[in-house]
Amino acid sequence: MESQTETIKMDIGPSPSFPMERKVHIQISGRQIIQTKLRKSCSCTTKRLKNVVMDFFPVLRWLPKYHCREHIWGDVMSGVVIGIILVPQAIAYSLLAGLKPIYSLYTSFFANIIYFLMGTSRHVSVGIFSLLSLMVGQVVDRELLLAGFDLNDDDDAISNNYEWNGNNSNVTAFNLTLGGLSAECGKDCYAIGVATALTFLAGFYQVLMGVFRLGFVSMYLSESVLDGFATGASLTILTAQVKYLIGIKIPRSQGHGILLTTWINIFRNISQANQCDVITSGVCIAVLVAAKELGDRYKQKLKIPLPTELVVIVVATLVSHYGKLNEVYASSVSGAIPTGFIPPQLPNFNMMHRVALDAVPLAIVGFAFTISLSEMFAKKYAYTVRANQEMFAIGFCNIIPSFFHCFATSAALAKTLVKSSTGCQTQVSSVISAVVVLLVLLFLAPLFYSLQKCVLACIIIVSLRGALRKFRDVPQRYHVNKVDTLVWCVTAFSSALISTEMGLLIGVLFSMLCIVVRTQRPRTALLGQIQNTAFYEDDWEYENLCPVPNAKIFRFEAPLYYANKDFFLKSLYRMTGLDPTLEAAKRKKNEKKQKEHLKEGNRGTIVKGSDQADTALRLVPKQVDFQTIIIDCSSVTFLDTAGIITLKEIRKDYNELKITVLLACCNPSVIDSLKRGDFFGKDCKKMHELLFYSIHGAVQFARDRKPLADGSAV
Repeated sequence: MESQTETIKMDIGPSPSFPMERKVHIQISGRQIIQTKLRKSCSCTTKRLKNVVMDFFPVLRWLPKYHCREHIWGDVMSGVVIGIILVPQAIAYSLLAGLKPIYSLYTSFFANIIYFLMGTSRHVSVGIFSLLSLMVGQVVDRELLLAGFDLNDDDDAISNNYEWNGNNSNVTAFNLTLGGLSAECGKDCYAIGVATALTFLAGFYQVLMGVFRLGFVSMYLSESVLDGFATGASLTILTAQVKYLIGIKIPRSQGHGILLTTWINIFRNISQANQCDVITSGVCIAVLVAAKELGDRYKQKLKIPLPTELVVIVVATLVSHYGKLNEVYASSVSGAIPTGFIPPQLPNFNMMHRVALDAVPLAIVGFAFTISLSEMFAKKYAYTVRANQEMFAIGFCNIIPSFFHCFATSAALAKTLVKSSTGCQTQVSSVISAVVVLLVLLFLAPLFYSLQKCVLACIIIVSLRGALRKFRDVPQRYHVNKVDTLVWCVTAFSSALISTEMGLLIGVLFSMLCIVVRTQRPRTALLGQIQNTAFYEDDWEYENLCPVPNAKIFRFEAPLYYANKDFFLKSLYRMTGLDPTLEAAKRKKNEKKQKEHLKEGNRGTIVKGSDQADTALRLVPKQVDFQTIIIDCSSVTFLDTAGIITLKEIRKDYNELKITVLLACCNPSVIDSLKRGDFFGKDCKKMHELLFYSIHGAVQFARDRKPLADGSAV
């Protein structure tokens, strides 16, 4: 179906009017579009099949073109550095996820390999991420409680006889039917079963988003929402690590208000603090913070970042082992970390219905951080990434590792920044990092047996510096944009005080509510003419503007739709000083009184001269100092049915008072909406009298009209 070709005369000022001819657009039916896309996508040729495979595995495109001499040194250097950083972080973040350290190492290994094959970003580092680890840990803790396990039983980690099925000497074995685990399964076995089911579902959701191209969902996670969420979750992460810092055992809180409940329990049990853990934590935090500050200050001179975390872990492990801190001072340690790989196992599909909703925010947060980081570094280094392929990549970084006892992953900003600053050129660096983690998995893992948990907590807390420093930026945020600052604060405090998932949801909803409120009560203005020009501006904001004789120019800076039509009317009536409905009612009332007065005069009623003059004055309608209202529609992006009806009613009401309503600066979609709503009459005969390309054209049209005796014009 073709749109009709029409000629619209639009006056633009001193130059003569000229025809504006709309292009002819051929509208293709939805059925034809679907058929064309299906025909294109279902065609199977050798070339197409090759392109599909190479698009799905981008490594096949860039790896054959890899410039070894130019890139290998930077990739190896960044890969080794990230691998060294990954090992202590993986062990530390296992505390957040409520899982054994070995599972964190598995996760780091497989995520790097899969993203190397499927990712399109050259610099992003994918692996364990503190926020996702926290979200996984909250679900794991909840399911463990429902299964009847004791969350505070942390001593099982010390067992020397570590068994893969989780049935070590310090864990009570349960014959569970909850969640589909009918076989005898211990706490650790059940925990990783929950985590892998959750991870599989999160990856499945991410792949579905890629299939249906739902990447636009990430647009609703604004920078303010993501920053606020990260900061609020960081407060929860910090709170969860305090018990390890001071070596106390408190019940692990569940549900909403975890942060407050945990702090109450901490202060109640502060007298039980382990002095060895307190001293160790103080020393480790001092060393880590000092090293970070020095690294930030001299980062231009340092070619590679200082491996402070690894040094602290090595030294702390040696001190703990030879000082027998666990035996003498009862300091909690990491325990046995086995070598090698567990045989792959299907995720527990019977558990998935219990964690299906929990996987949704996990999936959204994971791909939102991954895509935003990919696009940020692609822009910085002048290359392109495919957002849809990034969703596939991060989705399979969750699906495939879930078969190998891994939990949720995404891109992480801190490691990505380190990766780019150490000379990373391609994702070959991810393979190098995976090799470093593999060496730990195969040979070095048992050496971390005596590592104190308080040291791991210190590493986690110091890594939160960047997120917690966001509080210092609040005044600057407020100065730049008050609404975005409010969104950040609401998201941050709801994530911390309620829960991470609810905080994210509240942040998104509140952000959208702010957008709605902005359009419900937008800025409005009356415009004046800039002297000796054809331009008009807000007379509230600018000095020395000339009022337009016999006309009011009203600007509405938002789309006109059902939610703000009443505000539009109130603003128009207030700024023009004339409500046509009330004015028409007053005139009718005055006409009625005038008729009654004439009847009384005809009956011979004697009225004194002064009283007669006062009565006549009251009966004369109020004189209006303008004959034309020009509505500047340059900021009106769209109209709905209610908006069209509102404009039609305004035009009708003001016409009854002999006041003409003109529209200026309408975009084509608004014009089409007005045409469909018959605003210009049948066949658009009055369009050239009601619609103008510029405000100045409308002003000139109003100025050239000749007023009649009755107040109308031609």
